[in-house]
Amino acid sequence: MQDTVQRAQPEGVPPLELTGERTLPDVPAENYWFRRHLAVYEWVAERCQGRDVVDMACGEGYGVDVLARRARQVTGVDANPEAHARLKYTRPGVRFVRDLVESYSEPCDAVVFLQTIEHVADPEAVLRHFRELLRPGGIAFVSTPNLLTLAPPGADKSDNPWHLKEYRAEEFRALCESVFDDVELLGVFHSRVLRAHELALQAGWDRVHAALGITKPFYDRFTPAISARDFALRPGPLERALDFVAALRP
Repeated sequence: MQDTVQRAQPEGVPPLELTGERTLPDVPAENYWFRRHLAVYEWVAERCQGRDVVDMACGEGYGVDVLARRARQVTGVDANPEAHARLKYTRPGVRFVRDLVESYSEPCDAVVFLQTIEHVADPEAVLRHFRELLRPGGIAFVSTPNLLTLAPPGADKSDNPWHLKEYRAEEFRALCESVFDDVELLGVFHSRVLRAHELALQAGWDRVHAALGITKPFYDRFTPAISARDFALRPGPLERALDFVAALRP
């Protein structure tokens, strides 16, 4: 239980437990996924300098906090009343609104929608709604996992029960281009330590740590040490990307 519950929460902020629906900071067992998401938030934040930003489906709220380091104002929107975001993230320029992604209607300069479009029943309608929210010169940032690296080979979907649709690169690009005129598509890839780990796995590391009986001790140290710098965003090859990140302009 302790490996799946948030640690070191501020006073008065109840810890959240992993359910698999969203990622959380300060959970050792979740650190890989948290840092993978954090790398994208940090990349997006650098492109939101001075903007009014809406982080849709903001969940626990850590992404709002990251965006607020560069943005003029950030509004976190989430329908879940148990996320505790407004209790934990209180820096100036941050606010949280309990609302649905489909119904939130305040204009903004940038919409951020990370690792969530795979959860929605009508993704094209959601993207159209985002386009309508954007002021002139606005931009939307949308990310989603790559079906080819998330699901087993040949499968139409992973076993994540909250995902309704998972995308190949060409499918995700087509979805974005059905609504937005200018689509820039990047991939998220392992870098630094995680790239070295990939190469070690290709060389047979799985057999070695199992034979030596050190699997748990190794990963108990390795996983919490992963940082956002162990991921990189670049144009491709997209079929090998972990996630896709789209920058969308009307």
